[in-house]
Amino acid sequence: MFDHFGDFKRQLPDRDSEETNDWVQSLDSVIEDEGKARAQFIMYRLLKRARQHNLGLPPLTATRYINTISPEQEPPFPGDEQMERRIRRMIRWNAVAMVLRANNRAPGIGGHLATYASAATLYEVGFNHFFRGKDADGMGDQIYFQGHAAPGIYARAFLEGRLTEDQLDHFRQEVGGKGLSSYPHPRLMPDFWEFPTVSMGLGPLAAIYQARFNRYLDHRGIKDTSKNHVWAFLGDGETDEPEALGSLSVAAREGLDNLTFVVNCNLQRLDGPVRGNGKIIQELESVFRGAGWNVIKVIWGSEFDELLAHDVDGALVDRMNDTLDGEFQKYSVESGAYIREHFFGPDPRLKELVAHLSDDDIAHLRRGGHDYKKVYAAYDAATKAKDRPTVILAKTVKGWTLGTGVEGRNITHQAKKLTEVELKSFRDRLELPISDADLKNAPYYHPGDKSPEIEYLRERRAILGGPMPRRVVVAKDFELPAASVFDEFMAGSGTQEASTTMAFAKLLRNLLRDKAVGKRIVPIIPDEARTFGMDPLFKEVGIYSALGQLYDPVDSNLLLSYREATDGQVLEEGITEAGSSASFQAAGTAYATHAEPMIPLYIFYSMFGFQRTGDEFWAFADARGRGFLLGATAGRTTLNGEGLQHEDGHSLVVASTIPTIRAYDPAFAYETAVIIRDGIERMYGAKPEDVLYYLTLYNENYAMPARPEGVSDDDITRGLYRFRAAPEIAEPSSNGNGNGRMAHQPLAVALLAGGSIMQQALGAQALLAERGVAAEVWSATSYQLLRREALATMRWNYLHPDEEVRQPLVSQLLAEPAARGPIIAVSDFVTDWPDMIARWIPGNSYISLGTDGFGRSDTREALRSFFQIDAAHICGAALSELARAGKMDATEARRHIRELGIEEEEAFPVRA
Repeated sequence: MFDHFGDFKRQLPDRDSEETNDWVQSLDSVIEDEGKARAQFIMYRLLKRARQHNLGLPPLTATRYINTISPEQEPPFPGDEQMERRIRRMIRWNAVAMVLRANNRAPGIGGHLATYASAATLYEVGFNHFFRGKDADGMGDQIYFQGHAAPGIYARAFLEGRLTEDQLDHFRQEVGGKGLSSYPHPRLMPDFWEFPTVSMGLGPLAAIYQARFNRYLDHRGIKDTSKNHVWAFLGDGETDEPEALGSLSVAAREGLDNLTFVVNCNLQRLDGPVRGNGKIIQELESVFRGAGWNVIKVIWGSEFDELLAHDVDGALVDRMNDTLDGEFQKYSVESGAYIREHFFGPDPRLKELVAHLSDDDIAHLRRGGHDYKKVYAAYDAATKAKDRPTVILAKTVKGWTLGTGVEGRNITHQAKKLTEVELKSFRDRLELPISDADLKNAPYYHPGDKSPEIEYLRERRAILGGPMPRRVVVAKDFELPAASVFDEFMAGSGTQEASTTMAFAKLLRNLLRDKAVGKRIVPIIPDEARTFGMDPLFKEVGIYSALGQLYDPVDSNLLLSYREATDGQVLEEGITEAGSSASFQAAGTAYATHAEPMIPLYIFYSMFGFQRTGDEFWAFADARGRGFLLGATAGRTTLNGEGLQHEDGHSLVVASTIPTIRAYDPAFAYETAVIIRDGIERMYGAKPEDVLYYLTLYNENYAMPARPEGVSDDDITRGLYRFRAAPEIAEPSSNGNGNGRMAHQPLAVALLAGGSIMQQALGAQALLAERGVAAEVWSATSYQLLRREALATMRWNYLHPDEEVRQPLVSQLLAEPAARGPIIAVSDFVTDWPDMIARWIPGNSYISLGTDGFGRSDTREALRSFFQIDAAHICGAALSELARAGKMDATEARRHIRELGIEEEEAFPVRA
């Protein structure tokens, strides 16, 4: 026996050590007399009783490998199980038929059979009893469907009459307008899918922040979301993606009992086992429990209930605990005789336990995720859980019912076809009245609109609020912000210096105070509000917190103190660009999800925006989101001192690849104001567009000019306009001496610039004037939009060969400058950005200067000289091009370049 008192720390006082000793001795006696298994059983019972008494003990991170809900705790199943089984079998068949027929029509088109086959029960229990549709109170629930299960969702919609045979036949063939998206894509099926999910890991992340945003809307009094529930379906292999599990603590911390994850644990990922040498369900249970979630395991079907009830020695539970996933996967493809020998056989007690079962009975011992009653009990418990989110870990077989050639195999995920023999076996297993003669065509099966099955299916959905998935955009009156919100930025800052980041912070405060749109503004910040000069918002509108502020902040005596509130407006997400992007999607799609138009403005360190979370922004565009991305501390040389991983010289190029984005590089406060006003009007004006805006913001201070006379909003938003005319330069002498110009040839260039580097272009204009060159300066707010317009014009031209050729806007705008001399484009981004318009520049002299290469720490002056984008290098490039064009003596041009301090053998920054 142990020395009970000596084995415990004496740090904690014991007010009744004798009573404590009695309990410890009792446990020792059980272990000594009845073994560790019996002692473990008693401890589990005591811990369960402690939880029932709300003693507040920390939960075990992993429990035994059995169902969380025991048979006696299961509620009665409220539906017609036989009817629902028949419906489920029809959907299974049509999901497979759709993929097979589509591949026969368009060989190689692809598709997935196995995911929905394993998850059919998980979805059908939800569709028939839990998922609330758009016609329900509050516009129902939000469902994040597992992307690879899309064929099953289409097959159900076909039975409902929402999709036709022709549409199913065009699965993954969308170009002709009849087809169905490969996966959930609201962009391509805007009335059907609500959330894009197939970029693995993003669906679970988005679901967490959607549930949180629902609470945000409620707490701010914008909408009652108390009845909205968020369901996220994902695979066990998907949980390897960091985004899938990375924000679990957020959901627990926020007490999101409006959120349920359903993890389809079929033990297989794309190529093989998820955890062949381990147990993924146990691993996930530990992760979720440790993060504070309510965990419900649905491992074994009802057939195991009797076996477990007779397992008085715990031998079966021990065997379940010890068996690896790789072995369970093997059992899913083997015969009952094999399972009897290898799973039950090694232990005589287990062999006796199943002696009354035939080999066929053993082969049909189901996993819990295929059992309607088990799944219903789990969903019922999940929707009744309070104060924390729930995850359901449901064990299934990948490819369930698809036959021995597919079911449970490592090749299951890639299976696109079934042989006629396999189809026959599949049909027989589903007991569908399809003739052998028709099997070769894999016909769809529909029992008729008046059949009991279809009437039952529609009745269940009517009770729950209509069909799902379904995306609805409800037209809602929207008053645009007052003109005064933007007017002050048109006058400039006079002699006072400011950055575009500071200008945006002021504009944001104006928007928040606006009576029309103020409550609909959603500022989103990872953890850099003070960096961006936005900390006044903490006091003014508060930081959203479901708990409010339960403490006295350390800066409570200061004017700009840190203030959290349940009705706070700022989403200050902490150090998580991924979480911030997920909140951005939830807010940017609220106009459809909740019929509440919101305007999210997500401001972040530009380097950590598209580089880190670009996939989420693509999902945002897919979801038809509307909102503003503000890449602050932009530019590779403007953010001085930070170095390689902080200096952004490429986000504009990466952002430009998203079709719905409008990417801008504004240099001045008035440009920023005009662009944001344009965005709000496009998103919620007379003809709403599902667009996404990206604006760079810089932290360099300089005097903000007034908006030039004659410059329209359209000039600014289309991408390019003349900001400053060329200065007056004395006429060149006729003999070609003095300033190096060739006789009778005027010297002129055009400089294109954006962002902070506009100041360098203006400096270069002065340097060129000193050397007798007249340079006009153009503000290039968006090369991307200029390129997009040029491509559209080219397309029109080749589609209309019999009509007069149209000229792209950029060619029209720069025709006169190009005729006068070279065009030099410079930016704080890689040359790919200004090069977007190179092919449409009139003439043959267009030079791009940018920041190709890695960033590094130094002063702005040193960095700009290194990347060759400072005023001197811009001037030098212009002089060099004038010489090459024969408008300036080359020797004189070289002399000027040397005088500017430019080394002839300067390092190429990409290789430096």
